[in-house]
Amino acid sequence: MRTLDLDLIACGDSVLPSPSEYQHWLHLPLELQMRQTPPELILPHPRLQDRAFVLVPMCDVCPDWRHPVLGKTASELCAALPKSDLEAVQPL
Repeated sequence: MRTLDLDLIACGDSVLPSPSEYQHWLHLPLELQMRQTPPELILPHPRLQDRAFVLVPMCDVCPDWRHPVLGKTASELCAALPKSDLEAVQPL
């Protein structure tokens, strides 16, 4: 069991390794994403907009960060999530 797990979710307005590769992973079905490993780091994380456990704390730190592909802020992405997902994120 890990006591700390750090993931790089985004880096400013960078889209890595390229916009076309990012689009490929963004639209790849989740089942395939879980079975395939990209050869390079994909930023921003292709599923960050679906994850309350990422967006809730991100909004604490940088609510005005704008997704470089989707064009929405962290706050806007968070507000679009189901209420049940948001309520499941509990501070320690």
